[in-house]
Amino acid sequence: MKPVCTTCPYCGVGCGLLASGDGSIKGDPDHPSNFGRLCSKGAALGETLGLEERLLSPQVNGAPTDWGSALDLVAGKFSAAIRDHGPDSVAFYVSGQLLSEDYYVANKLMKGFIGSANIDTNSRLCMASTVAGHKRAFGSDTVPGTYEDLDLTDVIVLVGSNLAWCHPVLFQRIQAAKAERPEMKIITIDPRRTATTDGSDLHLSISPDGDAALFNSLLAEIARQGRVDQNYVDFHVNGFELTLSAAQATDPEDTGLSADELQLFHDLWIGSEKVVTVFSQGVNQSVGGTDKVNAILNCHLATGRIGRPGMGPLSVTGQPNAMGGREVGGLANMLACHLDIENADHRKAVQEAWQSPTICTKPGLKAVDLFRACASGQIKALWIMGTNPAVSMPDADAVSQAIKTVDFSVISEVVEHTDTSVMTDVQLPATAWREKTGTVTNSERRISQQRAFLPAPGETRPDWQIICDVARRMGWAEAFSYSSPAEIFREYAALSGQAAGLGRDFDISGLSGISDANYADFQPVQWPIPSESPAADRFFGAGGFFHSDKRARMVPIKATPDILQHGNTFRLNTGRIRDQWHMMTRSGKSPRLSQHQSEPLAEIHPKDADELGLRSDELLEIKSATGRVVVRARITDGTARNTVFAPMHWSGANSASGRVNVAITAVLDPFSGQPALKGGQVKLRRFDALWYGFAVSVAQILPQSAYSAVARTESGWSCEIAGIDVPTSWEQQARKVLNLKTGSISQVRDSAKGITRVAIHEGARLTGLFFVARTPITIDRQRAASQVGSNAQALTALAGLPPIGQPDPGHLVCACFNVGANTIRAAIHQGAATLVDVGNCTAAGTNCGSCKSELQMMINAVPVLAAAE
Repeated sequence: MKPVCTTCPYCGVGCGLLASGDGSIKGDPDHPSNFGRLCSKGAALGETLGLEERLLSPQVNGAPTDWGSALDLVAGKFSAAIRDHGPDSVAFYVSGQLLSEDYYVANKLMKGFIGSANIDTNSRLCMASTVAGHKRAFGSDTVPGTYEDLDLTDVIVLVGSNLAWCHPVLFQRIQAAKAERPEMKIITIDPRRTATTDGSDLHLSISPDGDAALFNSLLAEIARQGRVDQNYVDFHVNGFELTLSAAQATDPEDTGLSADELQLFHDLWIGSEKVVTVFSQGVNQSVGGTDKVNAILNCHLATGRIGRPGMGPLSVTGQPNAMGGREVGGLANMLACHLDIENADHRKAVQEAWQSPTICTKPGLKAVDLFRACASGQIKALWIMGTNPAVSMPDADAVSQAIKTVDFSVISEVVEHTDTSVMTDVQLPATAWREKTGTVTNSERRISQQRAFLPAPGETRPDWQIICDVARRMGWAEAFSYSSPAEIFREYAALSGQAAGLGRDFDISGLSGISDANYADFQPVQWPIPSESPAADRFFGAGGFFHSDKRARMVPIKATPDILQHGNTFRLNTGRIRDQWHMMTRSGKSPRLSQHQSEPLAEIHPKDADELGLRSDELLEIKSATGRVVVRARITDGTARNTVFAPMHWSGANSASGRVNVAITAVLDPFSGQPALKGGQVKLRRFDALWYGFAVSVAQILPQSAYSAVARTESGWSCEIAGIDVPTSWEQQARKVLNLKTGSISQVRDSAKGITRVAIHEGARLTGLFFVARTPITIDRQRAASQVGSNAQALTALAGLPPIGQPDPGHLVCACFNVGANTIRAAIHQGAATLVDVGNCTAAGTNCGSCKSELQMMINAVPVLAAAE
């Protein structure tokens, strides 16, 4: 059977896939976004296709029902709320997981027929500050350049981006370009030392939120060295003098960098015309995120280094369709096709195109304010689509309570039980990415198609169809009578032509007449795609901005230094790890992806750990005014003092106390409304567990106890666990944790050392293992997991060690080939001095390449290890 060309459902790189009905997934060598490359998550997609935990039929109050009854209820409740309380009493909260066609009809329903702009998206948490910065500078939310610029540039600056882990395919593309042109320089600006910084020529360990000060200092130095492109500024830019004055007033010490580091950065950036500045969440997720974006854009505008091959700013997005959502009006402060709610001509054009009875006249509630309005009772009916705000939002406990407070709530979901769905009144089963067809737009403005390659299971329906089904029941049948996503695409492509006529950037009107057959054969293409004249693939190289005077605006930025109280007050920086994505509802189903980092963790500096009396692998409590979490401590000098880094992936579905965003206060950027998810103020203390445990079982383990974190294994589930109360019976505790009510028990105890080990067999088959000690467990976890489900004998399994003569492979580094750190270190000590050598010896890094940065770190560390020995 011929593989189906589709698009990866993870980050905003937009990688092409070749997917088959048997679950095999490969990179598409012909897709221009990845040329066949995949990261570890994309390569493991075949392991996530099972129907376990899927929502397969509509449910009302937890009981199955039919589609007609569920849709009638949703339509009736929303209609009643609008009738009794007005259109602003209802809200949608949607997702960058939706396809553009889904997004479009949701916006059409809310903004043109209900008549409110109360529709926002989880992209507000991701890229809203970039949108605001683009619009301030360019007059539109326009990404000027392309991925090809990464191949052509001489200097790449990575700002607030652990690209090696969060966008690995782009990082591997950069590394390949550098291998061909070793003179290319890579600069990473990040308070942490990461896999990305270790693959860079220069790491600037900037103070948290020091980015605006850094780029202000760069602008001042550009002017001092006489490197302003005066011709470009004179013809295409407003605001230069005031912006330069603000930059010159900035204290460079607010960057936290030395004078030598600043000068080296200035000289590299200024001395190379071809420079690309890549930025991501470290810039956006800040109370000053929009200002940071504009500080970066100011430098490119002042030098005219924008919109030409090998130069310009490049925002990389975190979701597969965050860009497409922006194009169809997914945020509460915009209309479709980059049109503005505040502009009467824009509203008129959209209303006429939709032939709608009304149109929203003011921006709606942005994400944080939307859930605050739920809590206050302002929102009477709430529809959540394809996202899990009870985990992903700041002050997540308050968001959970807000959802419970709403009179009526509904969720369109793929997974039956999420932290959010269990609190809603109605659950509507949506098709997953492998079962639906529609378009997505990646970080370089490239539109690709996700195509169904598996049948829709159970009673699931595409999101666009669910939305239209509700809209028809609310009285707008004719406007939502679409029969296919192709029909929706044609409508918004045509609307984009009207937007272009109003001076907007987004124009795909050349596709407005696409046939069903050509839509089915849709090939990746970058916009703009106008209906008449051909368009360039980059913006702004010769001006042509989208403010009314066609000029860009440089924005004066006042850099605000980060102010931290020391002692027991820390800055909490949240982020991502290599092998998981968002809330793990998809990636967490893969056993191999669950092994690299199997539990919630926090990185903390050794001196801070010493002051807290904290040792590595003990537990750390992180507490703020809004909530607390308990995570595993990872002590590293890669994290700056008085800061702590914690990944945000764990939910209540897989951890007892790992929802890190409960400890983030909802402080917002004043321009974008994006919350500062990387700027929480917290207190830390050592969590005093009386016992630590590790469990593996063929049965599903549920999070419980004071600390627990559940992960998939090849034969079942594993669990890291700790408690503050000592059970009266370890045998009963083992059965409870392992979720095994039957089976024979084998037990080994050393009361003096506080060690207990339990094995459970059903006949000859080993069904569970439970290890307990007073200190963190140090057994070979991979071996323990591999023995469960086999006929391993109790004493062998309870030893927790590899057989004599077989080395412990160590913690997993290469997910593709299951290669551990000890195996890799052994190869390096035996002479493997390069990535190629390590790959030849162990196979690590020879498939997706996501682990290459870690491999290089291990290679670089060998002289240090040798000296220590």
